[in-house]
Amino acid sequence: MMKNTFKMSALALVMGVTATVSAPAMAQQSKSNAPVVCPGYEKGKTKLVGERAGKKVQKAFEAYNEDRVQEALDILYDIETSDDFDKAYVGRFIGNLLAADEKKSDEALRYLTDAVKNKVLNDSEHANTLKLVANLNLREENYKEAINWYQEWMDFTCKEDPDTYVRMAQAFFETKELDKVIEPANRAIELYEKPNKNPYVLKLQSYYQRKMYPETVEIAETLVNTFPENPNWWTQLGVFYMLVENYDDALSTMEIAYNAGYLDKESQFKNLAQLYSTNGIPYKAAKTLEKHLESGEIKEDASMMRNIANSFHQAKNYDIAANYYGKAAQMSSDPQDFQKQGTLLLVAEDYKGAVKALNNALDRGAEEEGKIYFSLMEAYFYQENFKQAWKYNQMAKKESSMRRNAVAWEPYIKEKAKNRGIDI
Repeated sequence: MMKNTFKMSALALVMGVTATVSAPAMAQQSKSNAPVVCPGYEKGKTKLVGERAGKKVQKAFEAYNEDRVQEALDILYDIETSDDFDKAYVGRFIGNLLAADEKKSDEALRYLTDAVKNKVLNDSEHANTLKLVANLNLREENYKEAINWYQEWMDFTCKEDPDTYVRMAQAFFETKELDKVIEPANRAIELYEKPNKNPYVLKLQSYYQRKMYPETVEIAETLVNTFPENPNWWTQLGVFYMLVENYDDALSTMEIAYNAGYLDKESQFKNLAQLYSTNGIPYKAAKTLEKHLESGEIKEDASMMRNIANSFHQAKNYDIAANYYGKAAQMSSDPQDFQKQGTLLLVAEDYKGAVKALNNALDRGAEEEGKIYFSLMEAYFYQENFKQAWKYNQMAKKESSMRRNAVAWEPYIKEKAKNRGIDI
C-alpha cells in the first residue's frame, strides 16, 4: 500500500475551522503512536490498495503533489472498484482533497462519511477520518453531528486530546446546551500541557449566559492570573466584579488595567470613573473623565459635561462643577443645567455669576421657579442688594414649596436693609 504522505494531513486541511473561539493549536499527540490505545488492542494486518486501483491512486497523488488538485480529483473520480477497502480508501483520498475547499465541504463529508461507514480502512486511516469528519461538521455548523463524531473517534481510539474537548465544548455552546460545555472544557484544561485560553473562555461564556455570576467571576480571575498580559481579561473581570457588586475589587482591577495602559475605550474610562464615584472618590472620577475628554477619547456632549459636573460637585469643587454645568447648558439650552450652574456658583460665592445663570434658567422656562427665586434672593442678599433680595423673597413666598423658607428670611433682609439705611 502507498504511504499516506499528503502535503497536509487530513486534520491540517481543516484546521481553519470558523469558530466562536480561535482555532486551538494542533492537538497534542498521545504518548503512544498506535492509532488505537484501547485495553487489549492488537494491531490488525495492514490492508493494501489493489494493484489496478493503486496505479491510478499513484497518478492522482503525483498530480496533487504538483498542485494539480483538480486533475488528481478527476483521476480518483474515474476509479471503479468493487472492493470495499479500495472504495473506502479512494473515497477518503477524494474527501481529503475536497476538504481543503470550504465550498466543497458537503461533498467532502459525503465521501468521508461513506469511507468510515463499514470500518474497512486500516485503523490509523479510520481514526484520522473520524476526526476529519468531526472537524468538517464543526466547520459546517453541524454541531450535534460534530459532537457525535468526536465521541465516536474517542470511543474507537480510546484516545483523548484537549483540542477535541474544546471543539466539543464549543459545539455544545453553539447548540445552547450551556451546562454541557463545562465538562469537556474542564477536561481540556486538564490535558493541555501549556495553558490555553479557549476552554476558559467557553466556561466563562457558559456561566455568564446562564447568569451564574459568581462562577463567571471565578473563571475571569483565573484568566487574569493565567494570562495577565491580555488586556481583555482585566477589563472583563472588572465588569464581572461590578455584576456581583464587589466594587472594591472592581476598582482595584480596573485601576491596575488603567495604569498598565489596557483601557482604551470610552466605555472603559466611564466604567472606571463610575467605580471611583461608587467607592466614594468623586474627585478621581471627575479628573478621569476630564482627562479623556480633553484627549478626545471621550465624546464631548452635554451628558458628559453633566457627569463631570456632578462628580466635581460631589467632591465639593463647586466652582469647577458650576463651570461644567455651564458648558452643558451652552450645548443643551436646558434650564436645569443653568439652574444647577447658578446654584453652585451661589455656593462658590460667585454671586454675579449665579444671578446670570439663574436668570438664564428662568428665561428658558425652568419649572422650579420658586427655588430659583429663592436662590436669586440669596445671591442679591450677599451682594447687599437688599431691594432685589426682597423682591425675589416675595416672589418665592408665593410658591407653596418655598413659602416657609421665604417667610423665615423676611425679618433678616429687613434688618440688614434697615442697618444700611435702605427702605424696602
